[in-house]
Amino acid sequence: MSTAHSARARARIEVTAAIKDEARRHLAAEGAVKLSLRAVARELGMVSSALYRYFPSRDDLLTALIIDAYDSVGAAAEAARDATADATPTRRWVAVCEAVRAWALAHPHEYALIYGSPVPGYTAPETTVPSAARVGLVLIGILRDAIKGPGVTFPPLPADLRPEAERLAADIAPDLPPEVSAALVAAWAQLFGLIGFELFGQFNRVIEDRERFFRHAARQLARGVGLRPDEAP
Repeated sequence: MSTAHSARARARIEVTAAIKDEARRHLAAEGAVKLSLRAVARELGMVSSALYRYFPSRDDLLTALIIDAYDSVGAAAEAARDATADATPTRRWVAVCEAVRAWALAHPHEYALIYGSPVPGYTAPETTVPSAARVGLVLIGILRDAIKGPGVTFPPLPADLRPEAERLAADIAPDLPPEVSAALVAAWAQLFGLIGFELFGQFNRVIEDRERFFRHAARQLARGVGLRPDEAP
């Protein structure tokens, strides 16, 4: 690669990062609905036609921000998993849940972008799926390790739900029992519901010690998917 080509590549990376940083400031100030390529270009001192060479449409910019956000929270979950490799499955589960919550509290506008209200007129493309799956894959991995190691207690599964649970297991984790897969999806939804309630104000004047409450709730989610409880630290 020539020196000139390398310089152009570095410049493109830097400009792309600057565009996304400015777009995140717009998200924080006005929300995703009002995100505008022209407004971002104006703040950066660029003509809008130049910005379109990096992101052809608002939706392309939104997609880049969404992938970045999913990758960021996914990396936080993976770091928590790796840091607790020698812990019990329940402690690893709780550590991952707490890492996701901590990320959300530190990045509320990015959390709202990926787990808040859908942006009218925008449909996320398939390219967002691998990044969106990262947190779920961490939780699935903890359950796999538990099944291979200390074991799990299969959650109850109503007979009329078994066909759906079997379909679900085949889609997300064919090596997990249907009982575990169904409980896992419920726990995944409850995890982000708990975080969303805290982040968006529904716990105001309801829960005061939110960190302790969340840790307790995360342990209950672990028990709900079949992980065996251990003593609370």
